[in-house]
Amino acid sequence: MSDYINVAEIFGQNVFNDTVMQERLPKKIYKELKRTIEEGAELDLATADVIAHEMKEWAIEQGATHYTHWFQPLTGVTAEKHDSFISAPMPNGKVLMSFSGKELIKGEPDASSFPSGGLRATFEARGYTAWDCTSPAFVRHDAAGAILCIPTAFCSYQGEALDQKTPLLRSMEAINKQSLRLLRLFGNTTSKRVTPSVGPEQEYFLVDRAKYYQRKDLIFTGRTLFGAMPPKGQEMDDHYFGTLRQRIAGFMKEVNEELWKLGVSAKTQHNEVAPAQHELAPIYAKVNVAVDHNQIIMQTLKRVASKHGLHCLLHEKPFAGVNGSGKHNNWSLTTDDGINLLEPGNTPHDNIQFLLVLMNILKAVDEYADLLRESAADPGNDYRLGADEAPPAIISVFLGEQLEDVMSQLISTGTATHSMHGGKLATGVKTLPTFAKDATDRNRTSPMAFTGNKFEFRMVGSRDSVAAPNVVMNTIVADAFRETCDRLEKAENFEMEVHDLIKEYATKHARIVFSGNGYSQEWKEEAQRRGLPNLPSMVDAIPALGTEKAVKLFESFGVFTRAELESRMEIKYETYAKTINIEARTMLDMASKEIIPAVIRYAREVADSLNSVKAAGCDYSVQEELLRSVSEKLREAQDAYQNLKKRSGEAAELAEGEEQARFCHDTVVPAMNALRAPVDELEMMVDKKVWPMPSYAELLFEV
Repeated sequence: MSDYINVAEIFGQNVFNDTVMQERLPKKIYKELKRTIEEGAELDLATADVIAHEMKEWAIEQGATHYTHWFQPLTGVTAEKHDSFISAPMPNGKVLMSFSGKELIKGEPDASSFPSGGLRATFEARGYTAWDCTSPAFVRHDAAGAILCIPTAFCSYQGEALDQKTPLLRSMEAINKQSLRLLRLFGNTTSKRVTPSVGPEQEYFLVDRAKYYQRKDLIFTGRTLFGAMPPKGQEMDDHYFGTLRQRIAGFMKEVNEELWKLGVSAKTQHNEVAPAQHELAPIYAKVNVAVDHNQIIMQTLKRVASKHGLHCLLHEKPFAGVNGSGKHNNWSLTTDDGINLLEPGNTPHDNIQFLLVLMNILKAVDEYADLLRESAADPGNDYRLGADEAPPAIISVFLGEQLEDVMSQLISTGTATHSMHGGKLATGVKTLPTFAKDATDRNRTSPMAFTGNKFEFRMVGSRDSVAAPNVVMNTIVADAFRETCDRLEKAENFEMEVHDLIKEYATKHARIVFSGNGYSQEWKEEAQRRGLPNLPSMVDAIPALGTEKAVKLFESFGVFTRAELESRMEIKYETYAKTINIEARTMLDMASKEIIPAVIRYAREVADSLNSVKAAGCDYSVQEELLRSVSEKLREAQDAYQNLKKRSGEAAELAEGEEQARFCHDTVVPAMNALRAPVDELEMMVDKKVWPMPSYAELLFEV
């Protein structure tokens, strides 16, 4: 049987995309829908009825029996409720398959059963899902059959956003409006819409599914809470971009096919730095579509992994001692007629529009660095950020030598007269071609790096939605554009005002630009001198959402209300505390029921051996030394167990919110680390046959 796949033929075959709509919808209905998508016009119910009917007919042809409003509540995962297309039985006992415009546009999940941070009380159950027609519906095939998935936003009865999608769509409107103001000032009268484009890379680990089910920590928390490093980790750098093992290659092949059918443009796949770690990257898409696609990617990775006897780990730090997983968020601004506002051109020094956009972004990132840091805050990311594998928790911007040189000219003289060029790269081998190299190197330690014609925000955790960082990025840049446009629209001399603004912003916000080693202690000290915020943990970062500055920013654009921001703070504190509580309880369970009993059994075996050897009159010093070492570490583990149990109990007594989260961070996490240390040492002493769970070596290398 041939393995040949015609990608062009299968791509998007399970998506109700523009091609399908053009083919199936009446011309007038199609135009109305396109107008809604492109201009934000309201869609009337009669038009929605026609769209719903054709969508249903198409979905049934794909094998669908049910539909769902697919949404992204504040749980960190997607949610869905399936309804079949059948209507009430007819007198002859048959049923009709129906789907109305009302059912397409609106659903009613229980709003009190999802995190709301106080926006919804238990008795206030009504919530609504609303069709996001700018992100195409798709049919997903899995064990449940074929389901028509309709991307939606999720809000409360009072209209508060209870999801990731609603604020994202609001922020897209904000940056579109302000970007168009800026373009019009530069004489652009043809572009009708400006949309953030995003390409989120996705890192993940794959472990053997049978071994996964032998570890409670992986099952309950997504990361290993115990585990000694194997003799070999990632020191040799031989896994990165290495040849794919056949089992992994087969998995990736099926993942690609599934994603292509769903219209996800999976482009790049490779082994990442850590053993058992891999990466998948799609081509850019409009930000709300990219957010939906990333959720589809994560779900597909998990579903396909199970079919191959694997389990996909999306936790930011599933294994201590090797690189964790992130999700690089590549962000740019693109007009509907193909203009990238972050394209510097061959001579960026005289590309005035680009320089103004660039300086506005520096201004935005500098003024709201705390919000950007918070947007990547996640309990798992605390173990990853700043660990010589991911960006530090301090926000800075890498521009590269070319743009830094232009910026330096602007600051010193007020005018940039030249741009550095990359020149030619000569390898010294005659048979290899000489080619043009980029004008600058790259910096993998930078949280926010300019990479040609986009900004790469590298802080996002691997399992998180990319909605939050893009909401922040869209809004803070919109704010910078608004201030700039307000000044330029009043200027008597436009060119002079643009010139002054570029120099002013370059000078004022140069402190956010850094091209050195972000991992170094020297940078932490330098960042402190520059006055840049250092928020090392999620608990430290959350308060950024509640500052008056943040409330004013988000309310001014209608992205968040004060109540919505306060609700998210409450949810995040609760999420952190609950996450640590689950991890602590899992450690206690594993230690008391598996690890300590196993060590006691082993110590008894060693004691029996000691007595036997001693009775035989032979040298028993090795057994005696081993028994002493095991007993000492066992005592240390038992003491740490009792302390963690006590601290975990104390945390449970505190009121939910910041106090409990802070206690978990400051007290419970150190107690967890104190229990892990002796257990990991014991793993290196105890007979492998006795140890109750698969080791790091088995998890990372036996895939």
